[in-house]
Amino acid sequence: QVSLVESGGGLVQAGGSASLSCEASGSTFNINRMGWYRQAPGKQRELVAAITSGGTTTYADSVKGRFTISRDNAKNSIYLQMNSLKPEDTNVYYCNAHWFSAVYWGQGTQVTVSS
Repeated sequence: QVSLVESGGGLVQAGGSASLSCEASGSTFNINRMGWYRQAPGKQRELVAAITSGGTTTYADSVKGRFTISRDNAKNSIYLQMNSLKPEDTNVYYCNAHWFSAVYWGQGTQVTVSS
């Protein structure tokens, strides 16, 4: 069993920056891929960025060059640095972790970008 707790986000002006953190606890050994997803009301949850335990990263086209995902395996944590934020980045952001065949989700944290 894995628990994920997100922090960060909040209200930020367009063009500004924000950062998110996600810490995993529980059976953290063998967590492979972790990532950030976002979901707007009435829409499907979409991948923002992901990172494997080896450091391989994947980004959605809409955030490439603006967002950076990083990972600290010793702290069982991932981070998302978001720069040049746009109003369309407004969403609830969810942390995600793959542990063997199971997938775990955090409770989500709101990021609101004002124009």
